[in-house]
Amino acid sequence: MSDSDRVVILGGHGKIALLAAPKLKDAGFSVDSVIRNPDQSADIEAAGANPVVLDIETADTKALADVFTGAKAVVFSAGAGGGSPERTKAVDLEAAKRAVDASAEAGVDRFVMVSYSSAGVDLERVDPDNSFYPYVEAKHGADEHLRASSLDYTILGPGGLTLEPSQGSVLLADDSGDVDGTTPDSDTRVTSRELVADVMTYVIANDAAKRKTVNFYDGTTPIADAVK
Repeated sequence: MSDSDRVVILGGHGKIALLAAPKLKDAGFSVDSVIRNPDQSADIEAAGANPVVLDIETADTKALADVFTGAKAVVFSAGAGGGSPERTKAVDLEAAKRAVDASAEAGVDRFVMVSYSSAGVDLERVDPDNSFYPYVEAKHGADEHLRASSLDYTILGPGGLTLEPSQGSVLLADDSGDVDGTTPDSDTRVTSRELVADVMTYVIANDAAKRKTVNFYDGTTPIADAVK
């Protein structure tokens, strides 16, 4: 397998990344999963990926570019996981921006960002005093930095994440996370983590949704029919 068939996933030990690695492998890619803790290497290998130990919170652009060079695509699926506002900014915003810049520096045009369905509008509608606001601010800023880049990006915007199995079908939402101009109820605004992994694999394998944001929930339309 050539290096051009390699996908690099940042946040390699996250639930979505561990689900995506074997799917990408089945689609014909090799996967480098970037992790901070070397003790997680066995889990990465069990998912069919190659562990790469690097702390993206402190790694500079050059260190990231060295990992990315020659790859087909970079996936940002990392996150502070509800840590302090300072760490949320460091990982979800600053590390994400460095990853975008490093991908451009390394000549890897394909970049997939895992965001969330209403990241584009929540900056204006979430109270800055809300504990969720630092995450909103970070994801919004990271997404905007990616959109302003020259990369062939895809931003994936799932709803509330679940551990349910993927049905391989989606319900597309607009830039606000709404469907047909209406905000769906909380039972509808959910997305299986495995479905996120399926959509991620699909857009990379099929060069689909380039320079697009795809907001989606669990639905009934097959991925190939919905995501172009």
